[in-house]
Amino acid sequence: GCELTASTKSYTFQVDKEDDSDHILALSVVCLTDGAKDECNVVEVVGRNHENQEIAVPVANLKLSCQPLLSLDNFKLQPPVTFRLVAGSGPVHLAGWHRIVHREDASFEEDDNLSEEEEEERELAPIMPAKK
Repeated sequence: GCELTASTKSYTFQVDKEDDSDHILALSVVCLTDGAKDECNVVEVVGRNHENQEIAVPVANLKLSCQPLLSLDNFKLQPPVTFRLVAGSGPVHLAGWHRIVHREDASFEEDDNLSEEEEEERELAPIMPAKK
């Protein structure tokens, strides 16, 4: 996790360029912490798109009196990524997880050797109609 404040407005998560692994950064929660004022605190994520162009996307607009916390349900990002506090003075805490997948790791590839029972367990249960 990291914390963005009036004095520390950005945090960059990056990995070693020589690392041959795939990295996934997932953002779980963005929340205001002790000392936050009742003002809009806007957090944006700066990353790169599929054409390697820099893009900035606001992911949270928090205000102490109406929305002090936002769950992002493990919003996945590809490092390097920068989190910026573009409005407000925070403090805003960001929490998530970092996963490293080694390219030779078998769990990264599709497993074609599943039994029929395992394949059925992987499939989603059908959606049932609502009862009136």
